[in-house]
Amino acid sequence: MWLVTRYDDVRALLNDPRLSLNKATASSSGEHGASMPAELDAHLQNSDPPDHTRLRRLVSKAFTPRGIEGLRPLVERRVDDLVARLEAGESTDLIQAVANPLALAVICDVLGIDEGDRRDFRRWTDALRSPEPDAALDSRQALKQMYGFLSELINRKRADDPGDDLLSQMVAARDEEDRLTEAELVAMAFLLLFAGYDNSANLIGSAMLALLTHPQVLRALRAGTVSMDQVLDETLRWETPSMLASRRFARERIDFGGQVIAPGDRVWLSLVSANRDAAQFAQPHEFQATRSGNGHLAFGHGLHYCVGAALARMEASVAIHALLRSLPEIRLACAASELRWTSSFRTRGLVALPVAW
Repeated sequence: MWLVTRYDDVRALLNDPRLSLNKATASSSGEHGASMPAELDAHLQNSDPPDHTRLRRLVSKAFTPRGIEGLRPLVERRVDDLVARLEAGESTDLIQAVANPLALAVICDVLGIDEGDRRDFRRWTDALRSPEPDAALDSRQALKQMYGFLSELINRKRADDPGDDLLSQMVAARDEEDRLTEAELVAMAFLLLFAGYDNSANLIGSAMLALLTHPQVLRALRAGTVSMDQVLDETLRWETPSMLASRRFARERIDFGGQVIAPGDRVWLSLVSANRDAAQFAQPHEFQATRSGNGHLAFGHGLHYCVGAALARMEASVAIHALLRSLPEIRLACAASELRWTSSFRTRGLVALPVAW
């Protein structure tokens, strides 16, 4: 496999049509051992045009600027409810108290998953991303359970009158151009659920940590001399939630960066490395909210740019504003060096963020 790490190279290859996301292009069967089972595989991050175009068109309807703003009142209510439950004391974990439940609730609201069906998602996703050597059995069991749940949920949506939620809209797609196969329905629901709340929760946690460990930025944000967009962009660059873009495979021989990528070779694009490239970002390991020209690649680039990017940003903005407004004296309840991060080479997120006020 190839690992691409420099900003210019990563950005170029993110939108290079000579690279395919379809694992059928792989030259070795080793890829299949590291991929999802077929039942959960037929989604945006594993497809090329025209299938990718068709799938993205359906999903994008829920993530237009108008659609995202329509969700803002709901997100605000969810956040206010979670913050109201917090009690001042020695320590409260913002990841478990706010970031995780908010991100999960929002993506479930978008998909149309009822409150009573949301209990196991955190356990399932923790199992799927665990890098521990003995985690394979738990991971397979989690995949089996998620597949069973999503299949049953889709059948219920199909039996009832379709609602306004995204999953109902995907189930109801009937014209020849937009029709989804059963495998695509389940796989797309899985992708949206998994990526839609894991990345959002990680962004909220990392942004709050950045503010609590950079009091000058927090003061500037409160004073209005730094915007929330600047804080979020720098957080996305500094602590990129998805460290690697979806793996790609060379459709043909590619001469790139002085190397020869053979047809079928696997290519990993390191978003986290690109976002810390000193050739692109001055003092890349420092958090600088006023950084100009912050063209980070946290959400990808080009054809496969993250469809849920605007939703993740809106959730984080609403959550952080609510926390700072309701808890004006919030502070980190431990040394930053004591914080634990998720043990994963795919995602970057805090296990816990203990705060006090």
